[in-house]
Formats: sequence, structure tokens, C-alpha cells
Amino acid sequence: METVGATLNELPWFLAYMATAVGLTLCYVVIYIWVTPHPEIKLIRENNAAASVAFAGSLIGFCVPLASAIENSGSLVDCALWGAVAVIVQITIFYLVCMPIPKISERIEKGELASGLWLGAASLAGGVLNAASMTN
Repeated sequence: METVGATLNELPWFLAYMATAVGLTLCYVVIYIWVTPHPEIKLIRENNAAASVAFAGSLIGFCVPLASAIENSGSLVDCALWGAVAVIVQITIFYLVCMPIPKISERIEKGELASGLWLGAASLAGGVLNAASMTN
């Protein structure tokens, strides 16, 4: 029974970290949608696979380092700061991905899956490297 009590004592910390993670993820989604020229949500609603793959890769590419920040941070403030770093890294990746394919947003809007896959995979790869860099 002592283990259950100890576990329940950690519930407020779980809720605090989860709320922080959800808040940071919502902020990331809003910023990402604002930064990218193509309307992700509209395109996904229209069954555009390229937009869906690109957005999913970007979202996972953000959440992987955010999970690392939660695991490795010493406080909620520390977690939030590293979460902000993850936002900056993912937005930077979007701009870097546009360099070899300058009209990637137009291609995604047209449903060109190769462009969506390239953006999604690059975002995920960047997120994995970002997460690995956040470890102690």
C-alpha cells in the first residue's frame, strides 16, 4: 500500500508536466501553422496526404525532444525552456528543408507526397537529433 500512496503523491507532478507538455504542443502547432505558407489543417481536412505526412512528422519531431526535456529537466521551468528550444529547432528545420525545395509548400498544397514526406522525415530526424542533444 505504501507504493500506491507514494505513486499518488506524484500525481500533481504528472499533471503539471502533462499540462506543460500539452500547452507547449498547442503553442508549437499554432506557431507552425502561422509560419508555414500552406494551410495544413484545411489541406488535411481535404484528405491531402502530403500535408498530413508533413504535419505529422513535424509534430512528432517536436514531441520527441519535448519528451526528452520532460525526462531530463529538473523543474517545470527547465522543461518549458527546453520545450521552447524544441519549437525553435523545428521551425528552423522547416526553413532549412525549404532551401533545396523552395516551393515545397506549393507542392504540398498540390498533394505531391514526395514533398510532404521529405518535410515530415526531415522534421522527425531533426527532432530525434534535438532530443539526443538534450540528454545529460
